[in-house]
Amino acid sequence: MRFLHLADLHLGKSIYGTSLIDSGDQQVWVERFLERARETKPDAVLVAGDVYDRSLPPGRAAQLLSRMVTELAGMGIPILLTAGNHDSVYHLSFLSPLLEARQVYISRPLEQSAELVRVTLRDEYGPVTFWLMPYVYPAAAAQALEDEEIRDYDTAVRRLLAAQPVDFSGRNVIIAHQNVTFGGAEAERGGSESTVGGVGQVDYTAFDGFDYVALGHIHSSYSVGRETVRYAGSPLAYHFNETKQPAKGPLLVTLGAKGEKVDIERQEIEPLHRMREIRGSYADIQAQAAYHPRENEYLKIVLTDRRITPEISDYLHETARAHGSTLMELTSDFQSFTGDAVFTRTRDMRERPAEALFADFYRDRNNGVEAEEKDLELMALIGEMTRSAAAAGEEPGEREFKKILDFVLGQEVSRE
Repeated sequence: MRFLHLADLHLGKSIYGTSLIDSGDQQVWVERFLERARETKPDAVLVAGDVYDRSLPPGRAAQLLSRMVTELAGMGIPILLTAGNHDSVYHLSFLSPLLEARQVYISRPLEQSAELVRVTLRDEYGPVTFWLMPYVYPAAAAQALEDEEIRDYDTAVRRLLAAQPVDFSGRNVIIAHQNVTFGGAEAERGGSESTVGGVGQVDYTAFDGFDYVALGHIHSSYSVGRETVRYAGSPLAYHFNETKQPAKGPLLVTLGAKGEKVDIERQEIEPLHRMREIRGSYADIQAQAAYHPRENEYLKIVLTDRRITPEISDYLHETARAHGSTLMELTSDFQSFTGDAVFTRTRDMRERPAEALFADFYRDRNNGVEAEEKDLELMALIGEMTRSAAAAGEEPGEREFKKILDFVLGQEVSRE
């Protein structure tokens, strides 16, 4: 039995203000996935939750799912979908009885029944039973099982599975969307994953007995506790934190006879736009753009040696556009003052004179260029007036501001 395991499509998602449908990213991914399905000819496609990015998806997201499901059904490939925490299981399971006639199977709401949807497919070794479990909330499980003792996610999943007529002497696959952990340890999360660390944990041993556990919810792809408890990961990177994760793509799982080793192979699918974070000095980033340009990327640039000026921002945005890329995030972690410097200690800001603060600030914002003498003289005048007024317990008044105005006008006359 060979099946493709994918999860966390998040159809209809936007990142950094860019709709992944309007940009073509999700349409291109769906078409490339369908082409991979034609090549691999799996016996089934498993989608482990978060089909949509929100419970009421935009119309174009629903059309994209319709395109994907219709094409797979036309190839004669059964599709098994379970609802994630981003989905509305009620909206997703609409018309389920009719869709099952075309081998499209969708998890049902637990509020309707504690009995999970199960689908049996056959190969040369006999039947394989697939169990479709929607995202399990403890309250929903408690209601479905009429068990008020269910207060946490781990207990909810264990008791729900215990209530199913699973024959573990045969081959069983469960499709689930939960925060599955190994001894309480969680994987590094991407920035777009909504579950807060430590919330909703289910230990992987809750799925003991299943020959393969097709998981969704975490956007990285990895196994939990044992090789056959697997997250597929999201098909696209949805945050720059997720660029640290392995290559994206569905898992092609081959299930042999009961007890045989399960073969798991990633089917990498090239995205329309790769996400990439670039960190370095302004000169290094300019050199990369000139000598090692890349095309069609979503970029985050972090400057390490200077602050961002309008000129720098314009240059980097224009350079990205010239290569068909989009600069989505531009930040600086440059700290020009350390130790006893002015901007790192509030005490120093109080004790250093205003003209010294101004000189440091000007130098920092102008890439080391010193302020002109006339500007320093003006700041010295303002600093002296401020200190004099403070010593007298007064605020600078009209007389002081007139001095400043006379000084500025005098500077203008001298330049003429």
